[in-house]
Amino acid sequence: LNYELQGEIEDYQGSKKKEFKNFKENLVSFWDTLVIECQNGPLFDKDLFDKCMDYIIALSCTPPRVYRLVASLMGLQLVTSFISVAKRLAVQRDTTQRQLNAERKKRVDGPRVESLNNRLSATHEQKLVIDEMMRKIFTGLFVHRYRDVDPNIRMSCIQSLGVWILSYPTLFLQDLYLKYLGWTLNDKSAGVRKAAVLALQNLYEVEDNVPTLSLFTERFSNRMIELADDVDVSVAVCAIGLVKQLLRHQLIPDDDLGPLYDLLIDDPPEIRRAIGELVYDHLIAQKFNSSQPGPKGNESEIHLGRMLQILREFSTDPILSIYVIDDVWEYMKAMKDWKCIISMLLDENPLIELTDEDATNLTRLLFASVRKAVGERIVPASDNRKQYFSKAQKEAIENNRRDLTIAMMKNYPLLLRKYMADKAKISSLVEIIVYMNLELYSLKRQEQNFRTTLLLIKDAFFKHGEKDALRSCVKAIKFCSTESRGELQDFARNKLKELEDELLDKLKSATKEVIDGEDEYSLLVNLKRLYELQLSRPISIDELYGDSITILHSFRNLDDEVVSFLLLNMYLDVAWSLHSIINSETVSEGSLSSLLSKRDTLLEELEYFLNAPPEVGEGSKSGNQLACRVCTILADVWCLFRKTNFSSTKLERLGYCPDVSILQKFWTLCEKQLKISDDTEDEDVNKEYIEETNRDTVMIAAAKLIASDTIPKDYLAPEIISHFVMHGAGIAEIVKSLITVLRKKDDNVSEIFLEALKRAYLRHLELSRSDDESIKSESFQECKNLAARLAGIFVGAARNKHRPEILKIVKEGIEYAFEDTPKHLSFLEASVLHFASRLPAPDIRDILKDVQKRTENVNAEEDPSGWRPYNKFYESLLEKCAKNEGIQDEKEWTTTRQRGRPRKRQNIEGRRLFDEHDWSFDESVNCKWIVEDDHNLRIYVVELDWDIIEFKCLQNFRCATASKVQRWPMDSARFSASFAGG
Repeated sequence: LNYELQGEIEDYQGSKKKEFKNFKENLVSFWDTLVIECQNGPLFDKDLFDKCMDYIIALSCTPPRVYRLVASLMGLQLVTSFISVAKRLAVQRDTTQRQLNAERKKRVDGPRVESLNNRLSATHEQKLVIDEMMRKIFTGLFVHRYRDVDPNIRMSCIQSLGVWILSYPTLFLQDLYLKYLGWTLNDKSAGVRKAAVLALQNLYEVEDNVPTLSLFTERFSNRMIELADDVDVSVAVCAIGLVKQLLRHQLIPDDDLGPLYDLLIDDPPEIRRAIGELVYDHLIAQKFNSSQPGPKGNESEIHLGRMLQILREFSTDPILSIYVIDDVWEYMKAMKDWKCIISMLLDENPLIELTDEDATNLTRLLFASVRKAVGERIVPASDNRKQYFSKAQKEAIENNRRDLTIAMMKNYPLLLRKYMADKAKISSLVEIIVYMNLELYSLKRQEQNFRTTLLLIKDAFFKHGEKDALRSCVKAIKFCSTESRGELQDFARNKLKELEDELLDKLKSATKEVIDGEDEYSLLVNLKRLYELQLSRPISIDELYGDSITILHSFRNLDDEVVSFLLLNMYLDVAWSLHSIINSETVSEGSLSSLLSKRDTLLEELEYFLNAPPEVGEGSKSGNQLACRVCTILADVWCLFRKTNFSSTKLERLGYCPDVSILQKFWTLCEKQLKISDDTEDEDVNKEYIEETNRDTVMIAAAKLIASDTIPKDYLAPEIISHFVMHGAGIAEIVKSLITVLRKKDDNVSEIFLEALKRAYLRHLELSRSDDESIKSESFQECKNLAARLAGIFVGAARNKHRPEILKIVKEGIEYAFEDTPKHLSFLEASVLHFASRLPAPDIRDILKDVQKRTENVNAEEDPSGWRPYNKFYESLLEKCAKNEGIQDEKEWTTTRQRGRPRKRQNIEGRRLFDEHDWSFDESVNCKWIVEDDHNLRIYVVELDWDIIEFKCLQNFRCATASKVQRWPMDSARFSASFAGG
């Protein structure tokens, strides 16, 4: 033990040396072999193994961790080896008993009966001895080590106990031993909890163990269920498997499983998959409910019916439904039974009647299952990496695509006709064609069904005006026009052209209706259709472009949503025109002039809304949406035509940069949307989400202008950064990303930071005119939070690297604060202080001299409240400077560490392991001060764990321990003087 305390013991088990690679396995094998070799004699002579066990138990209770680790390993293996001997003895005893019974039936008491009696007694005696040896190690070693401070020791104990109970239930399968598995379900180490759960899983797998485990289950089942939501994912997954075992044996009621089903929408996919398997086995396949006879009928229909019962709980939220489908899909073959699903949707089975809610859920299930079958993710992945498939997976995907196409060919038109008018179902049904193998239509001679399907999709496009339905129709028709072959492709392209022409005709008619003073609905819905179509392909709308300008000019009271889609379609037309010119080998003057005319006209319309902004506020939903559209379209147009894109090219005249007045109006409109209140009621969750999304969208649009060098950063960058901490985590992340981009482009961001601090401070001064103290306090705190976040960028090594920048912010900030005293002095406390406190002590002293010099001829007593921020700023820096100097002085007082190899100490007195009071200062302690007086009396002030100070005075290598006293509120020098004075 003395060697261990001196650090001179080598840990063979944890050693990385090659020769000790198999140390653990060899050690375990040694004890196992020893027991086996001694099982016919020395094992039971109560000499060798008694001494071995006593030694191992004693070693397992020593302080050195490496000893406890190895001793535990040996002791646990001994029990495991003893079990194999005990099982052999049990078999031998049973065999002898049977032979003895057979001999007694002969009613002849001969020497063989006596021999068998003696053998039976000896075997029974040996078994009792071996059981007692196991109990000895259990009580002497396991009972102490299962709660060892080392989690590896605890884990090995629980793993071994699980093996013992499983392999030798006659001794260990009782509550006396089972309780340790239950207790360690609450262990702070995830590895120990997982070991306990896995051990219990193995126990519940054996049917014969279940009756004996009933009391244990009653006591610990709640904890087992709680572990399904464990902080460690691997523990949670194992616990879900354990709950499945409990359900299989019907040991827990269904009512206790409510919290588990909430995990179907949990973040870690491993947990969701495990719960999905549980849901499938228990609720859908009902593998654990053997008492009830299964319903008669098609198994797929039965399983799908039960799945629909589950999906009813999530009908109001399609996203949650998709999560549930994703979790169960891997285990539920019925989800890939396309014929069965189609049959249920078409009501071909009179015994099954689907409600409208069930039909909607079944279409969602069909669409999600189709996407899963062809290898798509239906739930976003956390890593967002591209998926790669093996050859076998690719073949399986193609087979699924083929099976789907064959099942859908004849039935697809029937489904589309039946649900044509249902906006909740049509988008999912239409988009299925994107995942089909269109070549099979020709191979299977189903061309007419393809044509019919395409016509129905076109009809659906003009029947609906919602985004999802329109986007699905456009995606489906475009896919058919590019992926089909031969005559079918020509047919699809013709239908796409017909769709465009018909849409333009409808738009002209709707435009004329609005000009004539009729309803705007037809114009709005057709503008939405045009927008979705333009997102995927260019469409010539030159004539409509002029009509749109006419409507915007002549009807300023149009619905905001109509205006939004007019502007969006105009922007997309400009973007496609620019794309065409950039990708053309030759550019005509006419096309260039046309593009410039369209762009300038669009900018004029957008700038109109900057001069006469739409009403933005909590009660104006459409106004907020229009304002957001104006900001994002403006930012996109400016980015598309930024001068750097076209400088030194033939298209240089396309370059554009807005002037400062336009930028200011743009930011004013952006800022109005940022100021929309976050305080919404619970029933307005959807409204809150829309407002938050609008804020993020507007901030991204503004930040994009700076990040892409579309405009000079002098005005807009400080404005954006000044909102760093005002609008939640989403805006903060956007601003943080912008700062990262700015620092990569230009390390000197001090001017932008200082200007941002000034803008935030000016907002505070504006709000300070209010009589509401809470508003004043909140705005001032926002200034401090902004300064803290910006100053936090300069941490660690960056603090020294960027010292000139920090110093510049501090000096110019002080200059700004003293421009208008005492009005601006609070800027020192709100903003400058956070940067100044990050400077080294010499710089802080210079700053203190500077501000002191500025106040030499000023009478601060005339306005004490106005000068209070200055006093706080000065005192804070003074305290910071004194603290830094104190740390430096402390470093000078401490003894310099010796370099190189330490000398060996001679005549080291052996130390007593368990005497906690007799110790020297050589131990690792937290030394607060080291003070030395004139008499070479060194005083160590030591802070101990129980927050009481202990004084130790060392002189001439003699140790005297003072009594424990409470903490003294005085510095080290005063304490030294008082101690020396008596």
